[in-house]
Amino acid sequence: MSERWILNASPLIVLARVGQTRLFTALAERVIVPSAVAAEIDAGPDDDPARAILQARHFEIIAAPPAAPELLNWDLGAGETAVLSVALAEPGWIAILDDAAARKCARSFSLPVKGTLAVVLLARQKGLIPSAVEVLRSIRASGFRLDDRVIEEALAHTVGERWSP
Repeated sequence: MSERWILNASPLIVLARVGQTRLFTALAERVIVPSAVAAEIDAGPDDDPARAILQARHFEIIAAPPAAPELLNWDLGAGETAVLSVALAEPGWIAILDDAAARKCARSFSLPVKGTLAVVLLARQKGLIPSAVEVLRSIRASGFRLDDRVIEEALAHTVGERWSP
């Protein structure tokens, strides 16, 4: 386990809602959260499980380096910009984010990126969860949107589970 992950708000919020934040530290050697991401989560509802996770210091909160002008040109949110700023400044870190524009930006800089779906699939492959389908159903029930076709194809190609909407 030599991966180092930088978490954005969405994956942290979603996996906290379904009680699966342990997957981050079980799958990565080191997990950090930029302070801009922590601020976004802290501005959310008082009863947000992700907020409680951050307040309990389950993850290291770090200051992101200043964003490069070419990154700022993408006009992403503060959290996404901070995650990608760290990834640009510190080679070898993987950005964990779901936002489509941020993922496209990461690819344009050749930065490694994973989303919530990839985290769940990796956890299933490593035997950390008994069923990716059950976790993904919980995630969907929590209000997170994932395309049925994307889920179906990802499950079939990585863990051999079947998705039925």
